[in-house]
Amino acid sequence: MNWSAFAEAAPELARLAEERFEKTGLALIGTIRRDGTPRISPIEPAVFEGHLLLGMMYQSQKALDLLRDPRCLLHTIVTDKEGTEGEIKFRGRAVDVTDAGLRERHAQDTFERTGWRPEEPFHLFSCAGKDSPLDRLRLRRSVIAHR
Repeated sequence: MNWSAFAEAAPELARLAEERFEKTGLALIGTIRRDGTPRISPIEPAVFEGHLLLGMMYQSQKALDLLRDPRCLLHTIVTDKEGTEGEIKFRGRAVDVTDAGLRERHAQDTFERTGWRPEEPFHLFSCAGKDSPLDRLRLRRSVIAHR
C-alpha cells in the first residue's frame, strides 16, 4: 500500500504523520545489513505525489541495504525523554523509484523546499507499508483515540 492509499484508509493518522515529518524534517530508518544485523540511519522523508519518498546518497550503506533487502522501519525523531510529542513508526518495504519523471519532480520539489537539489546519481525509494494502517503507523499518544 503506497502513501496515498494509506492516507485514504486512515486520513487522520496520515495527516498526523505528515505533520511530524514536516516539523523536524528528519526521521530514523532501520534497515538490515548484509550480515542480518540492524542498521539505524538518519533520513529526510518527504511525502510527495502520493508517495512516502526516501532520498539517499548514491551507494550509501542504507541504500545498499534496501536494494538487497527492502524491509525497513521509519521512526520519527523523539526530541525529549518524556516523548510528549508522540512518535510514529511506519513499517514497510522500500521500492526503488526508477521513473525518471518522478525523480526529476522530486529533485525540483526538494530544491524548492530546501534550496538544495539532489543530483544524479542518487537513490530514491518509495516506502510502501504492510498490513493494516494501524499496524503500520503507531502514535504513542494518538492511536488509541483514533481506533
